[in-house]
Amino acid sequence: MGRAFEAISAGIAACSRGGLDVSVALDFLVRGIIMAKLVTVYGGSGFVGRYIVRRMALAGWRVRVAVRRPNEALFVRTYGTVGQVEPVFCNIRDDASVRDALQGADAVVNCVGILAEAGKNTFDAIQAGGAERIARLAAAEGITRLVQISAIGADAEADSEYAQTKAMGEAGVLKHMPQAVILRPSIVFGPEDDFFNRFAGMTRISPAIPAVGADTLFQPVYVDDVAHAAELAVTGKAPAGIYELGGPEVESFRGLMQRMLDVVNRRRMVVALPTFMAKVIAFGLDVLQSVTLGLVKNNTLTRDQVKNLAHDNVVGEGAQGFDALGISPVSMGSVLPEYLWRFRPSGQYDEIKQSAKNLRT
Repeated sequence: MGRAFEAISAGIAACSRGGLDVSVALDFLVRGIIMAKLVTVYGGSGFVGRYIVRRMALAGWRVRVAVRRPNEALFVRTYGTVGQVEPVFCNIRDDASVRDALQGADAVVNCVGILAEAGKNTFDAIQAGGAERIARLAAAEGITRLVQISAIGADAEADSEYAQTKAMGEAGVLKHMPQAVILRPSIVFGPEDDFFNRFAGMTRISPAIPAVGADTLFQPVYVDDVAHAAELAVTGKAPAGIYELGGPEVESFRGLMQRMLDVVNRRRMVVALPTFMAKVIAFGLDVLQSVTLGLVKNNTLTRDQVKNLAHDNVVGEGAQGFDALGISPVSMGSVLPEYLWRFRPSGQYDEIKQSAKNLRT
């Protein structure tokens, strides 16, 4: 509350001096009240988390970014004024660590999730146990607002451990905080994504793009739209409940790869990889990670990911989503060219070269 008292004192002093307009003095007061609010964002240096942190800082909140490696998250400090955004150490597998990061917070956002297991960071420990731990300790601290970033496809009966533990995490959160807001995005895209960037990078060296689950449908959602939804939830402008977040376009995996190729101006074959072949490759990569004791990490394709890619990843019929939040989601076409241009044959000069070919001598 120190910042609030400082701002209030400044406002009173300004009024007493008579040197400032009353509206200016009131602005001091309002900013002091807002800056007294603190949100802890677990996994706030990750792809989705950093956008949530930026939005909360712009909204005037103090932000505590709870991460495993604070020294690698120092860039988040630039999202706000001096001292407004601060990375702190936290391991969500540990009660004491999670509790320390919660101290004094008015709201909590959990963005922590993994796509592949590594060592002690298993799906169960992170996505189920970690989410439940955050909600349990937040409730014990008297915190009333919690936002859980889950995923479309979360299902306790799914054949994928990823989907199962996402559902278990949701259940654990709602057990302790039934008033929580749960956001389930489809595949998330944006400048730092690991989807379009990864496959666009392949086009530089490979004549073909392998597609596991080529006909599986996705509804890609822009990362800042997800962050906007989280901001509304943290500030109390979104009612409690589960929201499935998908962008305005639904396309197959094959279609998304073709869209990416169009943006980077490259011709490559999109090869549908049969499920049995994908399973064999994933098994080999998983075994390689195991026998090397994690020294070689399988960040390419796991057996669990093959299972996930067999199911459509779109907003369910009747599910509440962006419409219920009053958000108009951004299309892929308005964002992808802004960051995939570097994968074009001539990078930023590609369009100029194409245009020059049409000049008549």
